[in-house]
This record gives sequence, structure tokens and C-alpha cells, in this order.
Amino acid sequence: MPELAEVEYSRKQWNPGIGEIVREVRTHPKSRIYREIPAVAVEKGLTNRALVASYAHGKQMMFEFSGGAWLGLHLGMTGKLFVAELDRKEEKRDHLILRMKEQQLIFSDYRMFGKLTLELRDDGSPPPWWQELPPQTTGPDFTKKRHAAFVKRFPKTPLKTLLLDQRGYPGIGNWMADEICWRISIPPHTRSGELTDAQIDSVWKATRQISRDALKHVGDNWGVLPKSWLMTHRWKDGGICPRKHCKAELIRADLRGRTTCWCPSCQR
Repeated sequence: MPELAEVEYSRKQWNPGIGEIVREVRTHPKSRIYREIPAVAVEKGLTNRALVASYAHGKQMMFEFSGGAWLGLHLGMTGKLFVAELDRKEEKRDHLILRMKEQQLIFSDYRMFGKLTLELRDDGSPPPWWQELPPQTTGPDFTKKRHAAFVKRFPKTPLKTLLLDQRGYPGIGNWMADEICWRISIPPHTRSGELTDAQIDSVWKATRQISRDALKHVGDNWGVLPKSWLMTHRWKDGGICPRKHCKAELIRADLRGRTTCWCPSCQR
């Protein structure tokens, strides 16, 4: 499932349409992405409105349209946003198409785990659910104090599992959580209540740094992550720890339903 940096990259794909008016909206009304709102409401709500701006927050995206219309979008596992020429032939997996004067903005999702919402706001402000999202891991409100309090609320939860909790760490997903644990040399299955104050502080620092670095490498142009990251070695059995002084064989195992990877030497 796309994480913080992938979502940031994805929301930018519709930016060429900013300032343009939606002349026609095409949907697949029976698609699962319309489980939150009927497709016909999206068609009526976006037609003849201009795309104003795009935003990302963790794994969520929001697109602002003129007249106080806000389109919320979650990519799910296979969702994809892109721009195409008007003569592109519509495909079965294209569940939302916004046709403008010279281009069309498309949301494609062949497994249909993504979803969208649409709200029309008289005062023009974003929907309440968007305003109530927890602080971004790169933002000033993601403080040491808030982080420490969240960790201590769940003393029996494994650190890796806690980092996947979107209430505390919006945008952190499977590979980023493994990366954080590896960077600070803590086993992912370590219970949060077993962490020292110094380790809790290290989790906060690593979370902020990895979030920033992921945005730098992926968020702008879907670049390749450095080979010094665990991420580039964790996908298959037989991976080797990228630390120069280590080179131990990585372990891959299930942790509360998620495939988890760690170094048995660095993360004792």
C-alpha cells in the first residue's frame, strides 16, 4: 500500500489540471471505490468546477475544486493517478475520469481497494475529517512530547505495529516502519513498554528523518532509494544487511499479519 512519499508523488500527478474546468465526469457506478458516496453524486458535484489545488496528508489525498468542493482520495493497494490526452481510450480499470479542455485526469484502480469521498462546503473550508487528521511526521506538531505519550499508551504493542498506527504516524507503512526499527537498532517485535526514554526519543528522530528522506527521494520524481537503506534489501529472502560492518543475512517473518524484516545482528 502506498506510503507517505508515494502518496505525495501521486497527488502531484493531477497538478497539470490545476486551473482547468472539469467539462465531463466519467465513472463506473458499480465500482467499489464508490462505497462511501454514489458515483452520480461525484459526477454532479465536480462537473463545471475548476481544480484549485492538491494536498497530501499521510496516506490521504485531497483535491480542492472551485465552489467549495473537496474530493478525498485513498489509493488503496493499486490505485494510480495520471494525466492523459483526450483521445486515450477508456479502460475498464479507469473508475474516475475528469475530462477537461485538452486533457483528462484519471484514477485507475484494478483491485478497487481505493476509495473516494466528496463534500461540498458552503464556507469553503476542508471537511472536518481532514482537519482532524493527526500531525504529519514531518510537521512541527509532531513533537517529542506527543510522540512519547502515544508510545506509552500502548505498552504491550510491538514497536513495528505501533509505527503502523495511522493515529500516531500518518503515512508510515510497512517498509518505512522496518526502516525506522533498523536505523535505531531495535528489533521490530520489541514491546513499546520495554523502550527506554532514550530509545523513544530515537524513534521520534528516526521517524522524522526517514519521512523527510523518503519525500526527498520518492516524493518529487519517484527516484531510487539509496542502497544503504534496508528498504532496498528487504523484499526477498536471502537479503543482506547493508551496513558495511555487518552483512548478516536478514530475517523475514510475520508480525501481527505484516511481513517484517530485520537484521538479527544489528537489532539484537
